[in-house]
Amino acid sequence: MNWSEFFHMGGYAFFVWTSYGVTLIVIVANIVAPVMQRKKIIARIKRAIKREQIELANSQQMANSGKTE
Repeated sequence: MNWSEFFHMGGYAFFVWTSYGVTLIVIVANIVAPVMQRKKIIARIKRAIKREQIELANSQQMANSGKTE
């Protein structure tokens, strides 16, 4: 058996290599999708924390400006 026969797969090469390709794509998607989703969630949480800090600072600033007047 030589490499040509191996890659030809007895006439079924298209189906065999296509199934390997589809399987590889699914495995990569199962790895990449959660990583991307995690990054988006972390970014959303950071934005929410920043927004809360700004709102807290604004409310404290308004409270302090009301006391001095």
